[in-house]
Amino acid sequence: MSAIRLNFKEMCARFDVTPRTLRYYEYIELLSPERDGRARFYGPREVARMTLILRGRRFGFALEEIRQWLLIYESEGTEAQMRRWIDMADRQLGELEEQRRQLEETMQELRDLRDRVAADLG
Repeated sequence: MSAIRLNFKEMCARFDVTPRTLRYYEYIELLSPERDGRARFYGPREVARMTLILRGRRFGFALEEIRQWLLIYESEGTEAQMRRWIDMADRQLGELEEQRRQLEETMQELRDLRDRVAADLG
C-alpha cells in the first residue's frame, strides 16, 4: 500500500479549501509540504495536520493557538499535546457556553420587542 501523497490541487480538493488558504497555512508554518521545484506534495503528516487544523478552526480556535498546539507534539510528545488539548477544549467550551448565554439573552430580547410591537399594532 502506498503512502498518501497529494499535490497542491488534490490537497485543496480533499479538504475543500481555497489555494489561498492552503498557501497561508504554509506561510504561517502550519503545514510544510515537500517541494519538487515549484510543485508541492503533501504526505500523511501534512494530511493529518490539515485534519487537525480544520477541526480546530471548526471548534473556534485561533490559528496561532492551533500552531502552538501542533508544536507541542514535536517538542514534548503526544501525552503533553493531549493534556494541552484538554485545557484548550475546557477553555473553549466555557467561551462557547458564554456565547450561547448571550445569544439566548439577545433572542429573548428580540422576541419581547417583537411581541410588544405586535401587541401595539393590535
